[in-house]
Amino acid sequence: MLEDLQIQNFALIESVNLEFSQGFTVFTGETGAGKSILIGALSFLLGGKSGIDQIRAGAKEASVSGTFLLPDIPEISSWLSEHAIEADESRVLLRRIIRDSGKSSAWIQNVPVTRSDLADFTSLLVDIHGQHEHQSLMKVSEHRRFLDAYAGLTQDTADFTRMYTQLIELRRKLDSLNIDDAARERRRDMLTFAVSEITEAKLHPDEDKELSAEENRLSRFEQLYTDLESITKMLSGDEYSLINSFRQFDSMLKRACSGDTELSALSGRTESVFYELTDISNSLRSYKDALVFDPVRLEEVQERTALFFRLKKKYASSVQAPLTEVIEYAKEAAAELDKLSGSEEEKQELATIISEMEQKILAAARRLSSVRKQAAEKMAKEVEYVLASLGMKNTHFQVLVSEKTVGEDGQKCGPYGIDNIEFLISANPGSPLRPLAKIASGGELSRVMLALKTVLAEGDPVETMIFDEIDTGIGGEVAVSLASHMKNLASARQIICITHLASIAVCADSQIKIQKKIVNGKTVTDVHIIDGSERVEEIARMLSGDSYSAESLDYARSLLNKNTGKG
Repeated sequence: MLEDLQIQNFALIESVNLEFSQGFTVFTGETGAGKSILIGALSFLLGGKSGIDQIRAGAKEASVSGTFLLPDIPEISSWLSEHAIEADESRVLLRRIIRDSGKSSAWIQNVPVTRSDLADFTSLLVDIHGQHEHQSLMKVSEHRRFLDAYAGLTQDTADFTRMYTQLIELRRKLDSLNIDDAARERRRDMLTFAVSEITEAKLHPDEDKELSAEENRLSRFEQLYTDLESITKMLSGDEYSLINSFRQFDSMLKRACSGDTELSALSGRTESVFYELTDISNSLRSYKDALVFDPVRLEEVQERTALFFRLKKKYASSVQAPLTEVIEYAKEAAAELDKLSGSEEEKQELATIISEMEQKILAAARRLSSVRKQAAEKMAKEVEYVLASLGMKNTHFQVLVSEKTVGEDGQKCGPYGIDNIEFLISANPGSPLRPLAKIASGGELSRVMLALKTVLAEGDPVETMIFDEIDTGIGGEVAVSLASHMKNLASARQIICITHLASIAVCADSQIKIQKKIVNGKTVTDVHIIDGSERVEEIARMLSGDSYSAESLDYARSLLNKNTGKG
């Protein structure tokens, strides 16, 4: 239920704050006063389309927010849970803005949501009927849901859908086993060759890096040996070598220490350097003496490296990729081979399970269809009865339940059974039944929606219904009957209606007046709840165009007393 609404800088509305209650609320005002602007703001809040033309002249952005008291419906709780949104004492705050840049933003509580998410969520809360969006009954895909609710099949259909989903998963598994035999054999041969080729290579992680270093060393043997020969000679090759010179230096420093003991510390450091150089020289000489040029090993390394190149080119992302990619490819190929090698026994067992489940599902679908067809006839008669009282006496309404045709996959059942369900209507004698979605008249459409909502009141979870242009082209007894139906519907729902007819307005629990004013040279739309004498005056204006004559006021007061006890 919509509890409050705040509008800022939307079209001609500068600032509006409204509170709503359960029951029947009407919006009234002279033609052109801006009633459609208020419905437009509500539609915007509920996820309708946005544009910079909705921003009041001179403002940078328009914003609309509203608080909804949530009904205890599993679909709403599930939706909020899936989007990590928590209600506050069963209430949520919806907020949406449109900036002069053209960008719009929306929030549920303080969680940012997309426009499509906002529209999806609010479709569980509000229906707007008329020239605006949220016409859930206009969607053929929704007709099945409403018929099931009327027939008491909602849970049965949900159980059927779960069973059907399991069948689809089993079929998908069987399809994966039943891929084209030739294609499967080609794939199997390719994978078998790949696994064999990689396995025979006996690869080790990082082996490519290790052999690359070894190849570099072997291919540069001559230069490496020459450099080491020169270094070892420089260090200890003759009497003028670095170590011999350092030995003489060390000896001279020790003699100097005998003359000044403060040099002893330097002498100790020099001795350490001498031993370190000697150790380096010995290590380099040992390394040089162990060096052996092995052309056979070099050839082996180069051949192994070339093998790595070929395997990476075939099985890795690039020739520069690590060797681990080739090893991982072999593991994945082996796993796919196991999958492709599923036994015929497994396929046969799966096919048997599927066949049994198909028979079970078809039987369940036929039971659903039988109940739907019985309920469809009863529902159609009830809708026609309500439509007759709303001025559409010759209207013929039908809930068409037809069996699905066999699809390309050879299947007749869908996730909700074997039925195609659509609402059809003929509003004029002699006219053929046509899809509900093709009705053109806004007032006629709204009356059909009201009739459907009246019949479906028990099964429809949407608590707030907004009717725009519902009184177009009607008056007299039809208008009185229409008001009575909305009043009755409002006993269990929140009904909001734009109307030009006093006979409808006097039945409302609350009335909101919309009028244009000139403020500081600018046209603005004023919106406020009216009661008492102001409501009497507004009803009088709607009756005769005269808000001040004693006769009009007395008649307006008597109508309000009769219908609401608030004259």
